[in-house]
Amino acid sequence: MTEFFWLPPDVESWAAALMVAASFATSFITAAFGIGGGMMLVAILAVLLPPAALIPVHGVVQVGSNLGRALIMLRHVQTTVILPFTLGSALGAALGGVLFIQFPPWAVQFGIAGFVVWSVLGKLPALGKRHFFLGGAFSSFLTMFFGATGTFVVGMVKGLKLPPLEHLATHSTLMTLQHLVKSVVFGVLGFAFGPYLWLVIGMLVSGFIGTVIGKHILVRMGARYFHPILNGILLVLAARLVWSGVEGLLGRPLL
Repeated sequence: MTEFFWLPPDVESWAAALMVAASFATSFITAAFGIGGGMMLVAILAVLLPPAALIPVHGVVQVGSNLGRALIMLRHVQTTVILPFTLGSALGAALGGVLFIQFPPWAVQFGIAGFVVWSVLGKLPALGKRHFFLGGAFSSFLTMFFGATGTFVVGMVKGLKLPPLEHLATHSTLMTLQHLVKSVVFGVLGFAFGPYLWLVIGMLVSGFIGTVIGKHILVRMGARYFHPILNGILLVLAARLVWSGVEGLLGRPLL
């Protein structure tokens, strides 16, 4: 069955179907609530994908997820921050890529688990307009290891004090560029995206459908329940990653 769906040998059909469904659900969450989908998706993929493929595959999916929103609202983008952020992103992604290939899989799992917990329990800093080069470098360095740094970039864009439409357009554009730079760096480093092509296409299609439905429904009644539920799910996924990391470190199953 794996061959029928043109999947890489290390991804089972049921896992691919679950990832496509997760792309739909997390895109719906982001569209309906405005936050949370990217971090949830990387946490889910971290359980289902080989550690070496996690961040590259997630990055390509996020390029597609953000590009549509960016193109639709292109004329509302705050263009003055694009160049410094992109240059910083290129520097941060290059440095992060060099270190990423030296990390064992269990270290990546521990790192993502820690970043997920930090996103739930910690407070991500906000940067002003003049710090977009450094912010791009730092967030892109982080995204090479942890995938979802959207909340960090939201803090940066928030410092611009833009109207809602300009805020969303600028954030979507910056995230598109950051994930694009990251994907290019992984390609240069030799990651083979080809075997994951059909999985990525399936996730992009389902993610687009989730975005459209989420924007039409615009769930507001459950907003007060959203963050506690999301945080609980993320902490459970982080615990699962720690479990996998310990197994990788010990070289044997815990049970």
